[in-house]
Amino acid sequence: MMEPMRILIAPDKFKGSLTAAEAAAAMAEGALRVYPDAVTTQFPIADGGEGTLEAAVAAGYEERLNAVVGPILAPTGAAWAVHKADDGKVTAVIETAQASGLADMEPTPANALRAHSYGCGQLIAAALDAGATEIVLGLGGSAMTDGGSGALRALGLKPLDSTGNVVPLGGGVLADIVSLDTSELDPRLAATTFRIAVDVRNPLYGPSGAAHVFAPQKGADQEGEELLDAGLRNWSSILRETTGRDVNVPGAGAAGGFPASFLAFTNATLEGGFALVAGLTGLAGQLAGADLVITGEGSMDSQSLTGKAPIALADAARELGIPVIVVAGRILVTLDDLAAHGVVAAAQLLDVAASPEDAVANAGTYLARATSQVLEGA
Repeated sequence: MMEPMRILIAPDKFKGSLTAAEAAAAMAEGALRVYPDAVTTQFPIADGGEGTLEAAVAAGYEERLNAVVGPILAPTGAAWAVHKADDGKVTAVIETAQASGLADMEPTPANALRAHSYGCGQLIAAALDAGATEIVLGLGGSAMTDGGSGALRALGLKPLDSTGNVVPLGGGVLADIVSLDTSELDPRLAATTFRIAVDVRNPLYGPSGAAHVFAPQKGADQEGEELLDAGLRNWSSILRETTGRDVNVPGAGAAGGFPASFLAFTNATLEGGFALVAGLTGLAGQLAGADLVITGEGSMDSQSLTGKAPIALADAARELGIPVIVVAGRILVTLDDLAAHGVVAAAQLLDVAASPEDAVANAGTYLARATSQVLEGA
């Protein structure tokens, strides 16, 4: 008797319409219409940005919710996750978008200067209280350009101005800092490993730094960009004077320069997002037992080919000789482009929906249908 086909269904989120878990469920429904006896494993993936927390929870991490200060001081609820391994090691997963996300702030010039990462620091404190000695930070969807200074403020750091007063929160005042009072910085940070998921190479400051490249989408005007960039440059200098570490490295400009503070004060490493999340969730083990992989995301475009989660997964599957099918909201690359990564067939929701708006509004229905159709034709 033949063993049933084993299908690993591992999509990223379809931004604006489906979470990765919802997408996986729709794909599984479509696959089982064609292969009703198949064994399907739904396994949401992420590349270190938004969706990292969801992937961790789907892999068995315990989700927790804390009340924190949002990016412009309004309170908000923020989720994070924790896992205790058999050897007693406790790992926490935190996303900047949860506590300090752009979704919680209107992107205006004033808010771009005020926004801060204090809430992320509150989540880190909660993780330390839970016994975490390894904290994974997923960057993406952030509102702030504060160099991670707000997060350290929540953990006891006091940035001081020339009069010895603590400066307000936000990236707009980083240029006013002249020294740091570290006397109350949480001592547990020294015994904690921070693994920071970063897929951009932008430095902390300069023409390709956090302020000039990312702050405009957070509401900054040209004057604000210059002010934020000058602030990050000063923050880098203050951190170097205090810790002896140069934090203006490739990747430090991600999430408004958030990694900089942790590169200065903690045992932190910058890691590729997909590989980090894959290792965290045990994706390799799931992949090893699959006969077919189905993956996808909202928009499969040229940026996807640079190593975003679905294509990184396809590359890993290709190395094991496992065929891959892609189903995406829209596909803006050629089938030859996808074939180079081991993709044997692909479909997009726009081919089965009446309009782009219809595809977004009824994404689950069309994702199941497109999955069935591409499997029937593969």
